[in-house]
Order: sequence, then structure tokens, then C-alpha cells
Amino acid sequence: MTVCVGLDLGGTNIKCAVVEIDGGEPRVLATASEPTRSEEGPDAVLARVARLAQATVAPFGPPQGVGLGVPGHFDAETGAGVILPNLAGDWVGRPIAGPVAERLGLPVLLINDARALTLAELRMGAGRGARTMVCVTLGTGVGGGVVVDRRLHLGLGHAGEIGHTIVEPDGPPCGCGNRGCLDRVAGAAAIAARAGRATVREVIAAARGGDARARAALEHAARAVGVALGGAAVLLWPDRIVVGGGVAEAGELLLAPLRREIVARARVCPTDALTIAAAELGPSAGAVGAALWRHEAPDADGSSMRASVRR
Repeated sequence: MTVCVGLDLGGTNIKCAVVEIDGGEPRVLATASEPTRSEEGPDAVLARVARLAQATVAPFGPPQGVGLGVPGHFDAETGAGVILPNLAGDWVGRPIAGPVAERLGLPVLLINDARALTLAELRMGAGRGARTMVCVTLGTGVGGGVVVDRRLHLGLGHAGEIGHTIVEPDGPPCGCGNRGCLDRVAGAAAIAARAGRATVREVIAAARGGDARARAALEHAARAVGVALGGAAVLLWPDRIVVGGGVAEAGELLLAPLRREIVARARVCPTDALTIAAAELGPSAGAVGAALWRHEAPDADGSSMRASVRR
């Protein structure tokens, strides 16, 4: 039995999944979660990540390795952070993979959290059977991933950043330095502000109750996401689009206008053959995908894996 551990280092919680991979469909053996408490600093957070992994995998014996999803960009050669805006403290240039690998005595391979979710949905969730797929995650920010020929596509390193597609050229400034990114228009905070509510969960509840302003806020976000996904559909002609994240809990209040916008925008590709579905795997998807990535990454035994055990 091949067992891999996946970890998802989020701004609010650290999630862990132990996944059995034996040639058939992967099987999740265990999951766990605990608060990130990033205000305590990177050293404390990374120690917490390692302890959670050790405790969760202990009943299943030594794993093959560890995948670690992070909320932003990292340097694949050094295993250090580059842009991680949702974590408090100074993570820029901070080794991430190395300290965790040292504590665990195991190789650690990094992956962006949204790309990890994309891989999990491809193998075990709403993307099963897809050949070409686009995934978008709508939460605190907007992330995504791309699948080409049934494999996660990373391009030169971080392909899939649909959250930084421009949907409003003169829109609000984004942390990436641009304006009008999907991340700033369809993220949870933007939806809540447009609806006049404290959180996106309040928006969803109000919309289900018939509140017109809340429904309009979700539809505005859905149209923006549809513009970005319509462009992606024209470029890739995917057979599947998967929508996940906390905002997607709105269900058809979000998905129905999103589908209409994609069809309206992607006129030169066969949208009648395109399935647009909600993600299926829930809060542990990123951790599950990180475990899968550790098993199937093309360079899992190459340069980035060797770098992952260095400080």
C-alpha cells in the first residue's frame, strides 16, 4: 500500500489528508484540521504543520512522502515562499518545504493550494473523466487550475491563476499590482461589501431568503467569473469546468448566471458539450490534492524534490 500525506496551509486552518494510492482510485484514509494561527509567526506555523502530519499519518505507517499546498506562489527550486498574502508574518523568501521535511524526515513537495484542489477534483471529484478542465475556487480570494490531457498543467510554474484575469479594466486595485482582477471582483469580501453584509455566508443566506441586494451581489460576481471562464473556454475548449470554494456554496444562485455568462461569451467553442459543475470534495480537497501531487508530480524525484529537504 502506497500512502501519501497531503497538507493544505490556509490562512485560517491547516488541513491534513492521508491518501492511499495503489493503482486504482485513490482512497482517503483520514483527515484532520487545526487552526493556523499565523500571527504566531512562520516557525510556529511550520512546526504545527509537521505535528499535524505526524499525528494524522501515525496509524498508517511511514508514508511515501508529503505534499504541501500553500496559498500563493513559491520558488520550486528552493521551497521558499514568494507571495503568500493570506498568511500573517514575513513569508517572502522564507523556507517552507525544508523545515517541514526536516521535522518529518520525509521529502516535501510544494504546490499551490488551488492547483491542489484542481487535481483532487480531477482524480476523485467533479472532474473525473475530464480530458481538459478548468477549475476556479471562489473564497477569500479567487484561485484556479488547468488540466490538459488529464494532467495538471503548470506551464512555467504557476499556470492557472484565473483570479488575476482582468474582468474590469478600471476596477479596484489588486495586490498583484494590476486593477480589476477577478480576485478583487468575485472574492468573498467584494461580494459581502456589494450586498451590505458582514460575510459571504450572510449574503448566501439572505439570497436564499429572497433578498434582492444579496442576489444581485452574487449575480454580479457570477457574471465576472463567467467572463473569465468564457475566455478560458475559448482558449482551451475544455469539456469540464469545476467551481469550488466557499462562495460556491450558493449553488444555483451562483452557477445559473455563471453558466449563462459563459455561453454568452464563449461563442466560438462548443459550449453545448461543456459540463459546468460544483466541486464535490469539500474542505479537505486541497490536502487530498497535495497528497496526489506528491505521488504523481513529473519531477517528484528531481530537482525540486531535492531542494525540498534543504533549509
